[in-house]
Amino acid sequence: MRGEARGAVQRSARRWWERGRALASARPLVLDIGLALLVQAAMTMPFVVPRPPELEPASWPAYGLTTLTVLPLVWRRRAPFAVLLTVLATSALYRLALDGPGQPLPYTGLVIVHTVAAQSSPRKRLATGLLLLVAVPVGVWLNSRSLRELTFSFFVFAAAYVFGRLTDARRRDRHVEAERAAARERARIAREMHDILSHAVSLMIVQAEAGPVAVRTAPERAEAAFDAISATGRDAMVQLRQMLGVLREGDEPGGAAPREPQPGLDELPALLDRVRAGGLRVEYGTRGRARPLPEATAATVFRIVQEALTNTVRHAAARTVTVRLTYGEQDLDIEVTDDGRGPQAAPGGGQGRGHGRAETGSGGGLGRGQNRVVARAGGGHGLVGIRERAAAHGGTAEAGPGPDGRGFRVRVRMPVAPAAEPVAGVPR
Repeated sequence: MRGEARGAVQRSARRWWERGRALASARPLVLDIGLALLVQAAMTMPFVVPRPPELEPASWPAYGLTTLTVLPLVWRRRAPFAVLLTVLATSALYRLALDGPGQPLPYTGLVIVHTVAAQSSPRKRLATGLLLLVAVPVGVWLNSRSLRELTFSFFVFAAAYVFGRLTDARRRDRHVEAERAAARERARIAREMHDILSHAVSLMIVQAEAGPVAVRTAPERAEAAFDAISATGRDAMVQLRQMLGVLREGDEPGGAAPREPQPGLDELPALLDRVRAGGLRVEYGTRGRARPLPEATAATVFRIVQEALTNTVRHAAARTVTVRLTYGEQDLDIEVTDDGRGPQAAPGGGQGRGHGRAETGSGGGLGRGQNRVVARAGGGHGLVGIRERAAAHGGTAEAGPGPDGRGFRVRVRMPVAPAAEPVAGVPR
């Protein structure tokens, strides 16, 4: 029972702490007001502690002047250097005009020096350093005139400045990381949209080009072609609508986009059927012990096969394409091979296929999980996307001539979990 009570208290404290952090991040002014009140409370302590009999009792004017010294901290984020000048002026007035209780630490000065170091430009930071080189010795001379206080004052102000610079460095690092994360997300969305649109449009073009011929020679095939165009377009619209809905999630109050699972191995047969409807013969099979894959890995396998088939439809002029998944103990091998025209000559004596050529290997500084794609003239982003998807899972991708130099082959190898029980019903 004690453990449960302690856990409930910890959870409650954590919730209040998280709410406080959310409030502070959402309203910086609230945080600054709270900080000013905290500093005011610290500076109130010498006024409530009894003073020695030989000293004059603390007065209300002196206490009011301490409040005037603390009040500018509320605007420390908006104009840190101006607040610094105000704090120095009010502190000097407190020291020269009134004989109030001293403070164990220059709280307001430390706070504003930290803020200037974290938010101000280099020129204002330099001006702050020069002001402190003058203000600190003058303040020590007006107070105790001791070397010990002078050394301590320089130390605490230097520490506040250093912590301010560290805060600025951490903020910059978070900003850079956020930009990198946004760039990665943009690249991921671009890959997804490219795969969806490229595949759907390629199939629709093939069906549309075959439609007029079928109308003249085999009307029943023309109807099937138009049905395939309609089904492919609807499927692409559904996937795009889901993706755009996730992107818009949170923009409208109370609105949440439905989250659909990414396509996986279960959707491969439907994908192959859509390609077959375009007149291309598709053979599919698996080797090894087929087993469940993590959702992200299965989605990557689907997209790789989809893009490889799209490239075949667009560029190969092939009659047959073979898709084969080979399950190893530690990896999964994806191979898509067609009997089309294969790589075409590219400018400069290289080989391409209208969409690029991928290479991988251990030579030339390329190790496991590293590969490169050589983009050729007139190329797209298909093989680049395959390479990026494979590399994201620690795998490799290569593309080039098929067996015996005929056709074109895309091969991807990705590490997966060790073999488990075979999956029933997986087509071979």
